[in-house]
Amino acid sequence: MKSQKTKQWKILQDNLIACNWAITFEDKEIWGEEDRNDAIYIHRICTNPTLRGNRYIEKIVEWSKEYARQLGKRFVRLDTLGNNTKLIAHYTSAGFNFLGIVKLTDTADLLGSLSK
Repeated sequence: MKSQKTKQWKILQDNLIACNWAITFEDKEIWGEEDRNDAIYIHRICTNPTLRGNRYIEKIVEWSKEYARQLGKRFVRLDTLGNNTKLIAHYTSAGFNFLGIVKLTDTADLLGSLSK
């Protein structure tokens, strides 16, 4: 990925990391022209396998909305890889709108970030 400001966050439960995720302030590789500096982007949500089923996504959404408001951002956005219908259903049940599946045309920066 191109250089961008990234912040990582976590939820602790009984001194265990229950869930962690990253927030970025741009995501042109995925959102293209829709990325107008008016959103925060949630990436890499990861839940401790022993604590799955606790709906941490709801806490992340609640926190993200407030965080975006504090920063003067209009949107909280996230994306999934491909047609992962189970994950899409999970995110829509937490309040996100499914905007469709987009075929990415320029993935060089995305793939490069995986190999670094």
